Amino acid sequence: MKYWRILASFVLAMALFLFPLAAEAASSSSITRSAGDEIKGKDYSGQSLIGSEFTNINLEKANFSNADLRGGVFNGTILEGANLHGIDFSNGIAYLAKFKNADLTDAVLTDAMMLRSTFDNVEITGADFTNAVLDGPQVKKLCAKASGVNSKTGVDTRESLGCK
Repeated sequence: MKYWRILASFVLAMALFLFPLAAEAASSSSITRSAGDEIKGKDYSGQSLIGSEFTNINLEKANFSNADLRGGVFNGTILEGANLHGIDFSNGIAYLAKFKNADLTDAVLTDAMMLRSTFDNVEITGADFTNAVLDGPQVKKLCAKASGVNSKTGVDTRESLGCK
């Protein structure tokens, strides 16, 4: 019995050595949809941008109001002064995004992964953060000014953030 295990292990090792499995690597820089300063201040309002990816881009003062950004990605993106009023960013990813002076009023951010993103001086009245993942210090910062109820989901902003 002992020899069968050794033989089976040897055959498996040889098979993997002779026919290796393909390895695929992912990089945040490989998912960039748009690049350059030409999108600074661009108007995306009301557009369907489901699954759109914005990586390492300056979207300062861009207008995304009422856009459908479900499953979208903002990776290393500057959203300073951006109008995100009423967006649906559910199941989205915002990693290392800077939301300084952004308008997130009435936004739906349910189940969004927003780790390492910063929210300095943002407006979040009526935003729904249900099950969104944010860094603890950012949640504290947002709770200090959280108020209102989301018009689409009916969820209280403070409750969605887990504010005490």
